Amino acid sequence: MTQTQSPTTTPATGSRSALDRFFRLSERKTTVSREIRGGITTFVAMGYVILLVPLILGGVADVDGNKLSIAQLTTATAFSAGLSTVLMGLVGNVPLALAAGLGVVPVVAYQAAPYMTWPQAFGLVVLMGIIIVIMAATGLRTMIINAIPVALKNAIGVGIGMFIAMIGLVSSGVVGHGAPSGPPVTLGADGHLQGWPVFIFAVGLLLMLGLFIRKMPGAILISIAVVTVLAIIVNKLATIEPTAWGTVVPKAPESFFAAPDFGLMLDIDLFGGFARAGALVAGVVLFTLVLTGFFDAMGTVFGVCDEAGLVDEKGTVPGIGKILTADGVAQIIGGASGGAGSTVYVESATGVGEGARTGLTSVVTGGLFCAAIFFTPLAAVVPIQAAAPALVLVGALMMTQARKIDWSDLEVAVPAFVTIVLMPFTYSITNGVGAGLIAYVVIKAARGKFREIHWLVWVVSVVFAAYFGISAIEQVLGG
Repeated sequence: MTQTQSPTTTPATGSRSALDRFFRLSERKTTVSREIRGGITTFVAMGYVILLVPLILGGVADVDGNKLSIAQLTTATAFSAGLSTVLMGLVGNVPLALAAGLGVVPVVAYQAAPYMTWPQAFGLVVLMGIIIVIMAATGLRTMIINAIPVALKNAIGVGIGMFIAMIGLVSSGVVGHGAPSGPPVTLGADGHLQGWPVFIFAVGLLLMLGLFIRKMPGAILISIAVVTVLAIIVNKLATIEPTAWGTVVPKAPESFFAAPDFGLMLDIDLFGGFARAGALVAGVVLFTLVLTGFFDAMGTVFGVCDEAGLVDEKGTVPGIGKILTADGVAQIIGGASGGAGSTVYVESATGVGEGARTGLTSVVTGGLFCAAIFFTPLAAVVPIQAAAPALVLVGALMMTQARKIDWSDLEVAVPAFVTIVLMPFTYSITNGVGAGLIAYVVIKAARGKFREIHWLVWVVSVVFAAYFGISAIEQVLGG
């Protein structure tokens, strides 16, 4: 929705402050106070990421069995979100906030780390950012977007949503591993929900859903905070085996403030992952990161900017090149800081709802993220059961993209279905993306529609076919 501005409402250029001129406040019919309010609202709405991302990455060991420090991850997550969001505000002048992408985090944790060290995994994130910057600068990003079928783009988002929800359900204890002679997964550890940690998760999920449905700003963050306090009380009064909580046992912190720990900063190995995991595995992971990274951002950028009235009559966002380039640089910042690449968050729409229209909002939000690095002890008391409901809720929100898929057309419905179900069922985003693209190529080719298959899709499908058959290829080459 494009806003029409009355000439009488815009102050003369000479009477406008430098802040007004730089962010074009008067031109977009907003004020400094409104932008500040929007920035605070956005931070409250997405501040949960400071707690959630460290819990996901901190609960996974790399190929050498090393785990990351929650305190260092919290610093890295908050710092990269702050710096990336400020950059977006200054360069793109749009009310978009960025933080570690919840679509990218699982790829780093569950696809990269099992095959390489953490510095090597973060190196792939940096490479992803570099590639996205080059794509944005050369226009190649648009070419790839046009090559991948729209239905599969939507299916990737849906599949990642299911995968994220599955992570939350498994880590909270709601979904358990079945016995060898029984079903592969069960409700709880033995077919029943039991234990205080699972109860804490259930309370958190119900509270979060209730607040979110009522459109309360900061519903996710409020729920995590309330349930964390409840978990601390329950853990204090009840007899609970510490291992039942998982990575973090909820205990009251000795202090609320601490000096930020930048131990992960610039601890990266750009190309070591290719040597450690193999060129094919590392290449497929890198491709998945790139695919997830820039597709996550595209829809959010246009959706939030349209809500803010920044989309023109042609359906484009003025300065989109700068915005997409800033998004790519944010991926680099995220990896170099010691975490997942930063991407645009849909929670930016909460700030727009408060009247935000310019990059000043992003500067405010980014400043609050940077200030949060001094409160890292708080992250060490949040159990996964308090944060896991956010994974389930975010997964549900990502599932809404399923409505954009034409399920009556089997040529796209079947590949989309394969993409979606294989992500949670195999615990792998890579498997879902690869199988979906291969299914798409095979179905189109079987119907003789070779010209409808973009040459880039052919190339990527061949790469994925080699990835799935890597064991057989290794045996043939080795034999």
